[in-house]
Amino acid sequence: MQYQQLGKTDLLVSRICFGCWQQSPGFWGVIDQDAWEQAVVAAPDYGVNFIDTADAYGDGSAERRLGEVLAKDRLRDKYLIATKFFWNFSDPERRFPDTRHDHILESCEASLRRLQTDHIDLYQIHAWDALIRPEEVATAFGKLQREGKVRWFGVSNWNRAQMAMLQEYFPIASLQPHYNLLFREIEAEELPFCLEERIGVIPYSPLYRGLLSGKYQPDHIFADHRADQEYFSGEPFRRILEGLQGMKPMAEKYGLTIPQLSIAWLLTHPAVTSTIVGIKSLEHISTIIPAAEVCLEQPDWHQMARAMEKAKIGG
Repeated sequence: MQYQQLGKTDLLVSRICFGCWQQSPGFWGVIDQDAWEQAVVAAPDYGVNFIDTADAYGDGSAERRLGEVLAKDRLRDKYLIATKFFWNFSDPERRFPDTRHDHILESCEASLRRLQTDHIDLYQIHAWDALIRPEEVATAFGKLQREGKVRWFGVSNWNRAQMAMLQEYFPIASLQPHYNLLFREIEAEELPFCLEERIGVIPYSPLYRGLLSGKYQPDHIFADHRADQEYFSGEPFRRILEGLQGMKPMAEKYGLTIPQLSIAWLLTHPAVTSTIVGIKSLEHISTIIPAAEVCLEQPDWHQMARAMEKAKIGG
């Protein structure tokens, strides 16, 4: 496993980050909890020291489950924990974005309790709040940092202008964006900004919810939230699968599988520090680790990007 400094922080993170979004039953259904726990326990043996979750995943259940496993198996010192806040879900019928000073403090305390820890290594705003008050956010962040409850702060799903605004009040350690072979919009502004400002980048959905794994057949029918999403059915689905099949010679060149190649493509970008991979079992860890050991040659990186852009737009 390779490690990289996260932006300007003192956090040295594994280039594969253990993602916990799969602990959201509303999106992914019920997963095998024993297999997931085995993966959490074993991941440090493979060099994975970075794990990402959020209070919104299962409305607290993902953090609670992770806290239970870390406490039971005495794994807290094995991981750098990243989690997120944003939603006020105190009333399930009126869930809304909330980045007020007091809500940030309350959310952090709740996450600390669920995770059974005295500090969070990376605390992130989960998305952009149209009513954000940067002075309030900065004041809350400063208080939590002084008290030792949070080491560093980041943002998720923010654009360049939004990051620049908060940077005027408080330093941003990292950006967690949606980025993969199919969705490359952040290459224009956000990634250059992060390179310039030394903001770590930890993309999520590197395989775009499994689509870029290449494991599906054209007649596959999805039974979860992907069923109604673009690119997961019909002609777009078929084109993406064909594009992935065309990458097999490239994968063989590097001694990788298609999903490993897709992740290696991400990690080759100089702005990307680590990528978040949703893991449900020990097999997911062991089969994805080789992706962190390869840096693609520049012509190959661009060839893959062009091939998937062609598959995406159908021309």
